[in-house]
Amino acid sequence: MDYFIRPLTQEDEPFLWQMLYEAAHLVEEGNLTVQDAMNNPDLAKYVSNWGCKDDSGFVAILESSNQPVGASWLRLLTGENKGYGYVDDRTPELAMSTTGYAYAILPQHINKGIGTQLLTHLLASAKTSYPSISLSTRATNPAVGLYKCFGWEVVGDSEIINRVGGISFKMKINF
Repeated sequence: MDYFIRPLTQEDEPFLWQMLYEAAHLVEEGNLTVQDAMNNPDLAKYVSNWGCKDDSGFVAILESSNQPVGASWLRLLTGENKGYGYVDDRTPELAMSTTGYAYAILPQHINKGIGTQLLTHLLASAKTSYPSISLSTRATNPAVGLYKCFGWEVVGDSEIINRVGGISFKMKINF
């Protein structure tokens, strides 16, 4: 599959909502829609008004159709707007940390290396601006091994019961 990766822009916000829906596994919770993700304040904070000063990320685009197929992004969530992976006010969260994935890929494009490339681009970019990045992941997430290969470590005493009744924990990578 031929694709290229480029930085996210404000114009990518509609696609980010779709990616948030995919990564949050809302389909597993019943007949939920992208609009349900938009209406959930705990999820919406990862996308709403995308393009703020501290927002950064990347999108994978199919060359043949110029259609986006995946994204990975960061957002600095602080104060009253803390996210699931919050560790401190200087550490941005992977936007997909609420789902257990550090990126989101359209289902028909999973397991093709796109997520690894998106994460690679994101980490390389983040090193220039931040001392670390955090995320929150489900304990059952197969990507935990990938995160560890990239250098992420589990944050001690961070296990919680997540919104679907499973176990989630925070991870952090220091640069």
